Amino acid sequence: MKFGIDRLIEERALRRPLEGRRIALVAHPASVTATLQHSLDALTAIPELRLSAAFGPQHGLRGDKQDNMIESPDFRDPQHGIPVYSLYGTARRPSDAMLDHFDVLLIDLQDIGCRVYTFITTLRYLLEDCARKRKAVWVLDRPNPAGRPVEGLLLDAGWESFVGAGRMPMRHGLTIGEMARWFVATLKLDIELSVVEMQGWDPSAAPGHGWPLQQRSWVNPSPNAPNLSMVRCYAGTVMIEGTTLSEGRGTTRPLELVGAPKFDALATLKWVEKFSPQWLIGCTPRVCWFEPTFHKHVGELCDGIQLHVDTPAYQHGQFRPWRLVAAILKAQRVLQPERVLWRDFPYEYELNRLAFNVINGGPRLRQWIEDPHATGGDLEEMAAPEERYWLEARSAMELYRS
Repeated sequence: MKFGIDRLIEERALRRPLEGRRIALVAHPASVTATLQHSLDALTAIPELRLSAAFGPQHGLRGDKQDNMIESPDFRDPQHGIPVYSLYGTARRPSDAMLDHFDVLLIDLQDIGCRVYTFITTLRYLLEDCARKRKAVWVLDRPNPAGRPVEGLLLDAGWESFVGAGRMPMRHGLTIGEMARWFVATLKLDIELSVVEMQGWDPSAAPGHGWPLQQRSWVNPSPNAPNLSMVRCYAGTVMIEGTTLSEGRGTTRPLELVGAPKFDALATLKWVEKFSPQWLIGCTPRVCWFEPTFHKHVGELCDGIQLHVDTPAYQHGQFRPWRLVAAILKAQRVLQPERVLWRDFPYEYELNRLAFNVINGGPRLRQWIEDPHATGGDLEEMAAPEERYWLEARSAMELYRS
């Protein structure tokens, strides 16, 4: 199969409309070709293309920043001599001066299929600002490694943020090219948008179910996205960032783990199995112990759960990480009501809202967790209609069929 960047490099006719125009590239460490060459290096090697600027999203163009809200500076690329502007620094949107550096913006970002991942918010901002300045945008499409399944509540009105770019569920099931089409349609943007489609991507093909295993190497799109297992768990485990529990940052399995000192993982799993056994289907949870080397509970031994999604027991269509982690948090509230569960700290530039609510695009999930009488059926009644709505709403944007 071929990603958008590979087709652009290989097909002269495809890139001919770019000739004679100033080109900027938005990229990050996972923006690589089939031969693992960074897209910036590959594109600047094509004589008829004129690269005039580059942009780096959160964590940087080449990859330099480990945690959230650690900003990257602007700089001049030492190899190619072009300015590289940070979209995760003093500003998260391009200034007019930055936009004046190009005629066409190429976006080559590897997303992981979750609303909270900031690259799709950056995508929205770039589309809006390029539309305003009459700049063309080409999205070089890449797989959604989480595949097509949909899960979670839709973002509530008024809860837009840098981790909430629009009224979509936590797990949206679109590629970044398809997401660009959705933004243009829903925001009614007047823009020259082109999506350089992949060839040969089947979003349901096993064993990757979205990621072309054994065809393409995995390159971390962010420092704590080290493998496909993290991607599959992320729509649930990212919520732990808004709690006092550890999501495994500071270990070699970030965002596959949930735990804390005195967490009592065994009792938690037993409670979840009794409360909502259907939400354990599709993965293999394992009681484990871990000690983070940085971030929450650094140097403390944590009792926790690892969600294994790379065994024969894994069922891609049935695994529901958002529901499972919500049930784990509800178990903690019931079993350890004295624990301070919600972490109050600035989260992705939201200074006055509870981080857990920001992550979930509103307070409804936290209210369900806090309600001692709320059942698993109550959460299903909230989420299922919104998931069905999204499946219908996104269908017109899909470029790939199984």
